[in-house]
Amino acid sequence: MSRKEKLDKILLFDGVCNLCNAAVQYVLKKNHQKDISFASLQSSFGSQILSENNLDTKSLKTVIYIKDKELLSKSSAFLALMNDLGGMHKLLLIFYVVPRFLRDAMYDLVANNRYAVFGKKNECYIPTPELAERFIQD
Repeated sequence: MSRKEKLDKILLFDGVCNLCNAAVQYVLKKNHQKDISFASLQSSFGSQILSENNLDTKSLKTVIYIKDKELLSKSSAFLALMNDLGGMHKLLLIFYVVPRFLRDAMYDLVANNRYAVFGKKNECYIPTPELAERFIQD
């Protein structure tokens, strides 16, 4: 995968969140095209993206999905990601009929309670050598 292709689809996630790490593991397993790259929000790359888009670099309560240079967050990021995974994941696109403010309110409910429910790691996820090429290194 060329460097340019690697930057066409990027999932930025909270590297210490157990729920987020489980989601990354799921996407790694289901992304058969291997065209989605990953970076933690805490990484230099993640912080740079947040800063460039005037997003709070200290509050890491959303997943960010960058597709073709468009930055998506919260429920819109989730749904775009499901669309790109294809197959049965596309059934979730029905939630586009729900107004975004309602989808995002549900997203925020989970995001605000994710550490309490799913726990938190002391350090960011470190990919195995086999998966390292899918992660944007600082």
